[in-house]
Order: sequence, then structure tokens, then C-alpha cells
Amino acid sequence: MQTTVIGLGKMGRALATALVERGHDTTVWNRTPGRSGDLAVTHAATAADAFAANELVILCLLDSESVVAVLDGVDVRDRTIVNLTTSTPAEAAKLSALVAERGGDYLDGGIMAIPSMIGTPAAVVLYSGSEQAFRRAEDVLAAFGDRRYLGAEPGLAALNDIAMLTGMYGMFGGFVHAAAMVRTEGVPVVEFTETLLIPWLRGLFPALVGMAAQIDSGDYTAKESDLSMQVANDGIAEVSRAQGVSTELSEPLFTLMRRRVEQGFGGDDFPSVIELLS
Repeated sequence: MQTTVIGLGKMGRALATALVERGHDTTVWNRTPGRSGDLAVTHAATAADAFAANELVILCLLDSESVVAVLDGVDVRDRTIVNLTTSTPAEAAKLSALVAERGGDYLDGGIMAIPSMIGTPAAVVLYSGSEQAFRRAEDVLAAFGDRRYLGAEPGLAALNDIAMLTGMYGMFGGFVHAAAMVRTEGVPVVEFTETLLIPWLRGLFPALVGMAAQIDSGDYTAKESDLSMQVANDGIAEVSRAQGVSTELSEPLFTLMRRRVEQGFGGDDFPSVIELLS
């Protein structure tokens, strides 16, 4: 299918490369010329020319302001716009309304991958907005990786994107703190990670589904280790300080757990902490 890609930063170039490798006739435009390298693509002289070239237009720019700036100078009538620029739910809703007002069809996306993963099964791209636009572009979008349509609300992809990144950085934060602790005694971090941490965490992953069920139901009754037991002592902070490791990463979570107990919910399970965030 003939497709246009707007934006040839590292991610945009990876998207264009995946399209070309799968035989899609691809037109590109980038504000700064010369970013396409040796890709077998058609170069549009202007953004307007790039939009005029094909019905399907994929945008991957710096931010939503950049997207608005490009859209302001082009005709989007009868165009399927797939915006893979990182945005917020509110920005996605505004862009969807803007494109609809001008006669186009809008699909928002969140890329859960780094550029080198694009085009492999490991890449996941979330989509939300016009289902018609998604179905129309689905075969092309398959070039990027696993595609997940989340619903008609334009901001759903952005919301889930940021939520997944939140989970990722929480995991990274726990890892860095754990690594800092074992490193104080000269334990090789790779050895600790491969032989102890990853196998243990892998066994815990299924528990997340049970926690999610508690959150959905609102029933946080603990079956085993309740919050009052978990905050009886702050062993993580105690050992960290003794080893000369900062508690900046762990302390905020322990504070929330303790506050929940002080509110009278000591018999709850850990997911109860979510009620302090909502």
C-alpha cells in the first residue's frame, strides 16, 4: 500500500525502513532534508506534497506541537492520519477533533519499543481512535510489530502507553536500588540479576493479575501478608542505610503503605495503596 511517513528521526526512520522492507511504496518528508539515507523511498519537497501523495499518512515527530504545526499547512481531507508521536490523552483528543474538522480520519498510537525493535515481533504499538482508520491501515501497521487496537476514545493509546512506562520505570527503580545494595558487598550485579532477581520476579508476575482483580473488585482483604505486617518494620530502609544506600526510591512507597495502615486498613493487601493515589 502506498504510504507517507512524516518525520525521519530515529523512530521515524525505523518506521519507514520497516515499510520499505515489506514492499510498501513509501513517500517521506522531514523538516531537515537528508535523513532518509539510502532508503528506497520517494522524497516529497514539502509536507503538503507528502500529504497529497498518499491516502495513508503516518506521523512520528518530536511532540504534539510539531504535529499541529505540520497539520496547519496541509490538506487532510480524505486522508487517514496515524499519529505515532508521543502525546498525552488530552493532546490526542484535540488532534482527533482537529483532523475530523478538516475532513480526515484520525488514529492515535503509542509505540512500546525502541527503534531497533521496530519490524520485529517484540515491538508492540497501541492504537486508539477511529476504528475505520485502524482497519483501513491495519495491514500496513503490521510492518511495525504487534498492533493492539484499544478502542474509539482517541486518548486510550496515550494513556496506556504512559501507564506501561510507569510500570517499567517502577521495575527499573526497584532493580537499581537492589543493585546498589548488593554492590556494597562486592556482589557482581550481573550474577545477582541472572541467578536470583530475575527468577524470583518471574515467579511473582502472575501475582499481578490477582492484584489487578482486587483493584477491579475493590476487595483488598489480605489472604496472607497484610499491610500491617508489611510495615511492622522497614527492613529495606534499615539495611539500605546500613550499607550506605539512599532510600529515595523505596521510601515513598513505604510511606504510602504505612499511611494506609494508619487510616485503619491494616488488614488489606498491598494493592489497597492505590486508593491513596486516586
